[in-house]
Amino acid sequence: MANNNKLTEDSVALFIGCFVFILAALNLWGVDVLGWVLKTNMWTSMSDAFSVTNKGYAGISGIGSLLLTWAAMTAVLAVGIKSLGGNVGRFVVAFTIVFFIAEFFFMLGANAHIAATPNQQAKFGISWSIGLTTEAGFIVALIAGILISNVAPALADMLRDACRPELFVKIAIVVLGAELGVKAAGASGYAGHIIFRGLCAIVEAYLIYWATVYYIARKYFKFSREWAVPMASGISICGVSAAIATGSAIRARPVVPIMVSSLIVVFTCIEMLVLPFVAAFFLHNEPMVAGGWMGLAVKSDGGAIASGAITDALIRAKAMEAGIIWESGWITMVTTTVKIFIDIFIGVWAFVLAWVWAAKFDKTRGERTMTFGDVWARFPRFVLGYVGTFVIMLLICLQSKELAAMGKNVISTLGPLRTIFFTLTFFTIGMVSNFRKLMEEGIGKLAIVYIICLFGFIIWIGLFISWAFFHGMTPPVMAG
Repeated sequence: MANNNKLTEDSVALFIGCFVFILAALNLWGVDVLGWVLKTNMWTSMSDAFSVTNKGYAGISGIGSLLLTWAAMTAVLAVGIKSLGGNVGRFVVAFTIVFFIAEFFFMLGANAHIAATPNQQAKFGISWSIGLTTEAGFIVALIAGILISNVAPALADMLRDACRPELFVKIAIVVLGAELGVKAAGASGYAGHIIFRGLCAIVEAYLIYWATVYYIARKYFKFSREWAVPMASGISICGVSAAIATGSAIRARPVVPIMVSSLIVVFTCIEMLVLPFVAAFFLHNEPMVAGGWMGLAVKSDGGAIASGAITDALIRAKAMEAGIIWESGWITMVTTTVKIFIDIFIGVWAFVLAWVWAAKFDKTRGERTMTFGDVWARFPRFVLGYVGTFVIMLLICLQSKELAAMGKNVISTLGPLRTIFFTLTFFTIGMVSNFRKLMEEGIGKLAIVYIICLFGFIIWIGLFISWAFFHGMTPPVMAG
């Protein structure tokens, strides 16, 4: 008999994300119930790759943390799968295999020779590195999933019950809201004119980016709205999170934001390898412009902030050669501030698109007047969790320095959990990415649009806007 009371995936993601947030929020009262969660570290010796998240659980080994995290996530997700009407037994078996494979490949990507940025090489005692940060693990996991899907399709089919990239990333987005709330509260203490300029910059950039990408995809490449909207949002806002959220708002098929997300991750790595060095060469006398450019041009959170940190180190090194010693962190701060404001826009834009689709493009309504219920039916529920956790942590952390410090303890736990959910997302995106089917869906043409938009105007408009708002600003000079 069919389960007519089953929840939607959006609702399950909302409930699980909020449950995780509530447990982490107990840190506000000094109660750390999630400090045993797995954290994957940058490493040169594999024995250092895994650890617990917080030192209070230092008695638990890295492997112990891995097993505890697997057991807890399996139990919580199994409840969600049950509420979705899925087969719990098949999910548990498949998820166990998916979890350990995904974590293994993410760990490989966190090797210092792959992940360490130039300013981290000395810490790990290495003379060279690619400099992709630990987010390189997402790429390795994605590639591993793609290889399994195309080389061993029978294995991919066997694990299909656990390949739920949209569920994983929606939970991660709910968790992301709390992290951004704490970071936004921290940003409020910075120089007010930097905050104001950052906000103006992203509004200008976003309105130009989204409209232009959408127009090019529709006009010149004949993509349907279903494809053009997630692509425009993914390139314009913050990549994967925006593509998933807006894809849900317009009820796009799952394959659409998944394909867009795959491209975003790949191109983020390319930007990280190129843009900081371009910025250091051409913008070493305009450090804040360089920082803002990284925030406007690089699409993933970690990728943008890492690019800002690399740029910070490279430009300050050039300034030292000229006898100018700028304080560290200010260039990265501009990148982070711009990126936070861009991320905050996700919830706003998801609501706007839900309203537009209910008012104009939803042909099931006939000619009747649009109501709030029409918008609500389209609005992705998990975005409520993203907005709610953001607002809660923002308001709490603005109350006092003590609460702001406790808020950092909250996100110190949530960060590794978000990383795990993103790792599962990218690995399972690869697992459902059969190249033959993707070519039939048009991923080749999608990549061409992405390349044209990213390198044709997004990077350069971002540079122009950053110049307009941050030209002439420099970090403070260190005393003495």
